[in-house]
Amino acid sequence: MQFHNCVIRISAVAGKEAEAGGAGVFRGRGAFRLAQWSGRVDERGMQEEPVRTLILGGGGREHALYLACKASPLCGGVVVAPGNGGIPAGDCRPVDLESVAAMVNCARQAHAGLVIVGPEAPLALGVADALRSEGFAVYGPDEAGARLEASKAHCKAFLDRHGIPTAAYERFTEAEAALAHLKDGTGPVVVKASGLAAGKGVYVCADRAEAEAAVREIMVDRVFGTSGEEVVFEECLEGPEVSIMVMVSGTGYVCLPPSQDHKRAGEGDTGPNTGGMGAYAPAAVVTPELKEVIDQTIVAPSVAGLARDGLDYRGTLYIGLMLTAEGPKVLEFNVRFGDPECQVLLPLCAHDPLDLMLRCARGENLPAEVVARGETAAVIVVAAKGYPGPYAKGEAIRLPPDVPAKVHIVHAGTRRGGDGALLSTGGRVLGVVARAPDLARATSDAYAVCDRIDWPGKVFRRDIGWRQLQAER
Repeated sequence: MQFHNCVIRISAVAGKEAEAGGAGVFRGRGAFRLAQWSGRVDERGMQEEPVRTLILGGGGREHALYLACKASPLCGGVVVAPGNGGIPAGDCRPVDLESVAAMVNCARQAHAGLVIVGPEAPLALGVADALRSEGFAVYGPDEAGARLEASKAHCKAFLDRHGIPTAAYERFTEAEAALAHLKDGTGPVVVKASGLAAGKGVYVCADRAEAEAAVREIMVDRVFGTSGEEVVFEECLEGPEVSIMVMVSGTGYVCLPPSQDHKRAGEGDTGPNTGGMGAYAPAAVVTPELKEVIDQTIVAPSVAGLARDGLDYRGTLYIGLMLTAEGPKVLEFNVRFGDPECQVLLPLCAHDPLDLMLRCARGENLPAEVVARGETAAVIVVAAKGYPGPYAKGEAIRLPPDVPAKVHIVHAGTRRGGDGALLSTGGRVLGVVARAPDLARATSDAYAVCDRIDWPGKVFRRDIGWRQLQAER
């Protein structure tokens, strides 16, 4: 039997926490003896059959998941619904992501052995519950677990209940009450639409006037629809932000390398919030010592809290953190892989991501740790001019005919025209991903390809990773 990127860890006692590894090793909890094989061996010691996978979604995250699954020795075929212009048409299927029945039917037609739910909205609708009731293995939490992202107020109550560090907060369901509360303060405050808002429902307000305007946009103008029926006010924390992706299988979990996203549209972290304009990993600001603190005070209590609340959580728990002077505090929970963080994390994972997701979906034991490749990865999001505001669609895009070996392009908002031409369909359209020995080289290689994309309507930030790059100079 051959081994590819094989890492074998022997655990003396099943379920015990493995000793901390060196750089590039990310810990978790679970009884798993052999961490990685070239072909999967199930818990009976039998060789695992290739698995046919359905990925629900059509953005950059789903394209990244598609590429990771296609590269796996466990791959028995991958279908993406609805997919996008960067995924071969033969591997895409039409589906209504707002219809649970349509998604379940798509899984049946795909003969899926595993369903990976990419975006948060289908999870909030309960698609994982419906799929599991039909016997499908699903990577993604049920509707009760998805409330951690679907309701920021619910998430804050969870954090309070389980003693997990987070910002002080208040919640309001009436605009008048929210506005009256603001009269008592003049300092900075964060105003959040409680429901799903595609990463855009957070307003960092410098003063009372900005906070009042945010409340009116959310609760009176209803710019986020029913997601603005409730608002959450939070104290404005200071410090660098970090994203931790935790792959959860019931009470077991593993953490992927820490990453940093760039939410603001403009360079220097200015302008309105977006779904994310770029990311890199690993984030050097998370030292091995800080990693231990995050695990002990936030990750482990969060996973234990899920079980204590009666949730059999199987999927990604995205923990957004602020590294304050008082220690790390939770900004938000998401219930799926971050986008664009997913695009840099999966290529860095030496363990087979499909194997990890399959284990989570089945509620099986996870490796004690995930080994990362000794590289840095960066993604630059190429967006349509005007994003996150109004932008044009249907613009022709010509990609470079060749890119360097460790650079690839992920599609997010694209489709193919009748003549096969690549056309823009969204705000965030492409992601250029590069791996290199360090962040400076990774971003340089990615930007070189961004500049070669022939699309007059493209915009992108030229300072992704700027904080870490300044620290390294």
